[in-house]
Amino acid sequence: MVETCMIIGLGQIGMGYDLILDPAKAVYTHARAFSTHPAFKLAGAIDPVKAQRDLFKQHYGQPAYADIASALKAQPASVVVIATPTAQHNLALKEVLAHSSPKVVLCEKPLAYDLLEAREMVAACKNAGVLLYCNYMRRADPGAIEIKVRLESGKIAAPVKGVVWYSKGFLHNGSHFFNLLEFWLGPFVRAKILDAGRLWDNQDPEPDVQVEFERGKVVFMAAWEESFSHYTIELLSPSGRLRYEQGGRALAWQSTHADPNIAGYEILQMEPEMVANGMCRYQWHVADQLVNALADKPHTLSTGSQSLVTLEAMQQIINQRE
Repeated sequence: MVETCMIIGLGQIGMGYDLILDPAKAVYTHARAFSTHPAFKLAGAIDPVKAQRDLFKQHYGQPAYADIASALKAQPASVVVIATPTAQHNLALKEVLAHSSPKVVLCEKPLAYDLLEAREMVAACKNAGVLLYCNYMRRADPGAIEIKVRLESGKIAAPVKGVVWYSKGFLHNGSHFFNLLEFWLGPFVRAKILDAGRLWDNQDPEPDVQVEFERGKVVFMAAWEESFSHYTIELLSPSGRLRYEQGGRALAWQSTHADPNIAGYEILQMEPEMVANGMCRYQWHVADQLVNALADKPHTLSTGSQSLVTLEAMQQIINQRE
């Protein structure tokens, strides 16, 4: 069965990132993913800006609307994507549930800046019988899934120690890596603020913080988005070293082996194993995992409840900062 999809918000993740890129090489947006995946039909989109609506109609040949009520009345959808600015997520969800009964809502990350709003969103979808997922797209990437398998099998042995470089806000972008590390290393245990840092865009804190998960400790360090984007993870394990570079586009594993020159020493392999990943088509992989979720099969998407757990843990850290 082909599911119909409506996208709310035609900014970068909604439509912009891959608009002029080759569809065979890049699937970075909801519009591209749901228009190319065979399990879905892109039914339309919603944006208050006419120029964005016109651009969507030009590129995707589907209707675009100025408001949610008109759109969902004209084009009922079983999958609704909320890709508005974060502060508008809860209001958009309320309108969606007031005017339709989708099977699934896929919301951009984080669910909300306000913890009470995030809780409202999870409860509202539960009460309406609607599946809620948050677009932590790295969890759907084949490379990230392979790393989870290796961690759970012990090939990448615990405990680990690591460093994450993030920028553009602890909640806005740091939550991508916090959620991914929960996926890899298990539940959040505790945290210790190293430096309170600044506010990104006068709203989103950027602390340096040591975070302990079930399988190890990772230090989150804030970089400077205004200078350059930098999103990386380095994890050291008793069995080797994992590097998650360029936001996940380069994933390298170096296992240990006996030093050929000095007896009794273990060193890292010189040539890393490059772990295959699909970050050039990350949003397509989210759609693919959504197919499994709709069929009640195993999937790696972050549910609304799991995403709320991420947000609650991060809010604990922010409270320490204050």
